[in-house]
Amino acid sequence: MATYKEIKGTQIEAVATDPSNPVEGQVWYNTTSNVLKGQAATGTAAWASGGNLNTARNTLGGAGTQTAALAFGGQSPNRALTESYNGSSWTEVNDLNLARNGPAGTGTPSSIIAFGGEGAAPTPKNETELWNGTNWTEVNNLNTAGFSRVGSILSSTAAVAMGGWSPTLPGALDNTEIWNGTNWTETTDMSTARGYAGSGGTSTVAISFGGYTTTTVATTEEFTGAGVSQTRTFTDS
Repeated sequence: MATYKEIKGTQIEAVATDPSNPVEGQVWYNTTSNVLKGQAATGTAAWASGGNLNTARNTLGGAGTQTAALAFGGQSPNRALTESYNGSSWTEVNDLNLARNGPAGTGTPSSIIAFGGEGAAPTPKNETELWNGTNWTEVNNLNTAGFSRVGSILSSTAAVAMGGWSPTLPGALDNTEIWNGTNWTETTDMSTARGYAGSGGTSTVAISFGGYTTTTVATTEEFTGAGVSQTRTFTDS
């Protein structure tokens, strides 16, 4: 078998500390930790095709992971359809009790909540449903109906609904509600009312960004779960 020196033309470098900026293919021996190390290339991010939904639709809700997800609701027309994804294909499973588009959703494939959304007319909805891996069950409603509500992701027992849109109210909503697995409780409103925003985080440390008031906004707010929000606005530069 050829040695490293025969292949590379040099011996493995012995160092007391790891190089600060190693290059790809570089190999060294750390004399402090007595560990042989090397710098390797990392993979390149890419999109790959997955199986198509059985029913084409838009403004649907979803939750889960890349290999275990649930898609529910959507339009047009309003749908109650629910499909389960196993990492390669979608399978139709039991429908929502209420057909709607724009619901928010969060949780794991065996325990997901779907809340809010838009019914016919259009009519904002406050219905909340719980998925147990097989069926949807109606549970306690949101206090304020709205569609395209932002849902901060954690689980079906700890979530936050922020903002939203309602044509029967002033339009953009600033309402914030926390879900404890049984009930929704109103808490401190957002600083900027808006619908169609993005979000992330948990029910105690969340972020809401972008959205629509009467115009598209770049506003970002951080939620601590203790009734405090901070507003930060980012502009293009």
